[in-house]
Amino acid sequence: MDGTKMQELRELVEFLKANEIAEFDMEQADLKVRIKFAGEPAAAQSSLDLAQLSRLMASAPAAAAPVAHAHVAAPAPAAAAPAAAEEKLHEVKSPIVGTFYESPAPGAPAFVQIGDQVEVGQVLCIVEAMKLMNEIESDVAGEVVKRIGVSGQPVEYGQPLFAIRPR
Repeated sequence: MDGTKMQELRELVEFLKANEIAEFDMEQADLKVRIKFAGEPAAAQSSLDLAQLSRLMASAPAAAAPVAHAHVAAPAPAAAAPAAAEEKLHEVKSPIVGTFYESPAPGAPAFVQIGDQVEVGQVLCIVEAMKLMNEIESDVAGEVVKRIGVSGQPVEYGQPLFAIRPR
């Protein structure tokens, strides 16, 4: 994939995030893309500006084919939200924009697993930013309940990476 197509794909991802689209499929003559964002599903979007998406994809060097399908995720079940709220989980959030990695090297075991007990200052993951590996440490002692970040995927500033049940 050439640099132009990669840039267009980045723009597409930003468009999907901005419109809270959780899942997207597209096919062009020489390209097939399926994007599904991890984490909690986004709230259902009442309208989608497909014209803007078409303009974005029409600028591709190859002739743009129509969008195959775009899925907007349904809202999360109502029962799941109160359970999480009652439990009072602490979210460890990304302090920077970068790429999330759950282990120190490809093929190496993850820093932490779900169910592990962690201490304040214990390394949970790495966020790579500008070729620098930044260790993200736990700011609370407790049990790792959920890993929200997906290894190898971009994360934003303030995006939750882990949910920890404090002791």
